[in-house]
Amino acid sequence: MANKLKTFIKHLWMDASDARRAIPPDMLQRVTQRVAASERRHSGEIRICVEASLPASYLWRLSQQQPISALTRQRALSLFGKLRVWDTEHNNGVLIYVLLAEHAIEIVADRGVARHVSPAQWQAMVARMASAFREKRYEDGLTQALEETSAVLMTHFAVNATQNGSPGQSNELPDTPLLQ
Repeated sequence: MANKLKTFIKHLWMDASDARRAIPPDMLQRVTQRVAASERRHSGEIRICVEASLPASYLWRLSQQQPISALTRQRALSLFGKLRVWDTEHNNGVLIYVLLAEHAIEIVADRGVARHVSPAQWQAMVARMASAFREKRYEDGLTQALEETSAVLMTHFAVNATQNGSPGQSNELPDTPLLQ
């Protein structure tokens, strides 16, 4: 019970300003440029969301015996839908979700990507990124996440020079990470 209370208070204490402190404007610009550069090489769409804490509606579920890891995954899936990552033309969108309060990372891939990459492969990627986030090296962690996700998308959805920029140039989703 004490751990749940501690988690609840931690999430209530943090807000969007914590996400902006973790990802200052200059870093945000560099990460945005990396996303844009990545998406010029494949037809996939990468969306990054860095959230300081879970909304109160999710924290209420914590009191109903749901583990924080399950709530984090549920939140990532919810944002995958709300941010329309699922709605790309080739069904090859990927959401990289970071929850600062828990130093948690979730990757949610649309069905076009998921058929090529197993959940175990995504989990291995998350495990490699997690140490950077635990050490508060957010740019390193986001860069690694972006590079590994880009490599997957390049393998399965590469755009070649004869395609004249299409479909990789369509840019269906914003490149700038969402901070909240």
